[in-house]
Amino acid sequence: MEWIRVTHTFEPVYDNTSKVLILGSFPSVKSREQQFYYGHPQNRFWKVLAQICREEVPETIEEKKKLLQRHHIALWDVIASCDIIGSSDSSIRNVVPNDMDVILKAAKIQKIFVNGNKAYQLYLKYCKKDGPPPLEKLPSTSPANAAWNMEKLLSAWEEAIAGLIEM
Repeated sequence: MEWIRVTHTFEPVYDNTSKVLILGSFPSVKSREQQFYYGHPQNRFWKVLAQICREEVPETIEEKKKLLQRHHIALWDVIASCDIIGSSDSSIRNVVPNDMDVILKAAKIQKIFVNGNKAYQLYLKYCKKDGPPPLEKLPSTSPANAAWNMEKLLSAWEEAIAGLIEM
């Protein structure tokens, strides 16, 4: 495989009631094919979020959007475009970041969570500004993060997010 230049082609999910912003790094190949976040069937993001929200795991893009909106969660990625090999976060280079003010000026975000180390590093390098909202790194829901089983992952995410979202 080789590097290809890829541009993020689907919109962030948010509205003016969003209180929590969850950021990934950049969509996987599967997510780019589906034109929505966390599209790889082995990624645990939707399973974790559904359990925290005490809901069924959403299947369709519309169900996923509604889950996020019901619980006042905004969802986006740090990167607008980059060179990448497949879905490999470690291969990302030549980053153009998304403008976080798109969401931060439209919603009352109380806290930003980043999904994994790479998203955290990229956010700090390209997007971090002084002042609120506070930022917290969460363990990646990617299947590549085998060190975190579902139970451990769910516990960490729930401890961080549960008090901030509508149950």
